[in-house]
Amino acid sequence: MADYNNRKNSEIRYLTPSGVDLNKKKYCRFKKAGIKYVDYKDPEFLKKFLNEQGKLLPRRLTGTSLKFQRKVAQAVKRARHLALLPYVTDMLK
Repeated sequence: MADYNNRKNSEIRYLTPSGVDLNKKKYCRFKKAGIKYVDYKDPEFLKKFLNEQGKLLPRRLTGTSLKFQRKVAQAVKRARHLALLPYVTDMLK
């Protein structure tokens, strides 16, 4: 029984990495920088809002406000349509 408890305690896995600061205040980088227009012709900037598969990152991870998250989503859709960004990929970053 003691061996089972010891093995069980050694295999604890966490959903969030231990190095991530959970209390860090998120901010909208668009409001902070005073950006009013999200340019769909700048794929390097738009890649900051995509994960490795090419999916949009949610607001809760990026800290983007709702207004600019919608603009980013529209810009990514336009960039994909013009083949500036891929629709799906294995390793984007």
